[in-house]
Amino acid sequence: MGNWKEDPRLKDLDKKKLDMLEEFSEKVKRAPKNRLLPALLSLNMEAQAKGIVFSDQETEAIVSILSAGMTPQEQKKIDMLKMFSRRLSGRKKS
Repeated sequence: MGNWKEDPRLKDLDKKKLDMLEEFSEKVKRAPKNRLLPALLSLNMEAQAKGIVFSDQETEAIVSILSAGMTPQEQKKIDMLKMFSRRLSGRKKS
């Protein structure tokens, strides 16, 4: 995942959210590469369980940063999930 903490898109992120991403980053380091997609999905569920809500803009930045090291096939899956998620929530891509 590289040094994601230096990404300028995260500079104004709330400390609780940054802590959660740090925790998530450690899990991803230990996870097999083919488990990155399920790990991304679990991040959202864990955040909800802790009462943490990421805005659409934050989510877009996080997914972009975290998926940078994924294979093109994995990135296509992420794109499909994002599209599916927007349709379920009734949101349109901005």
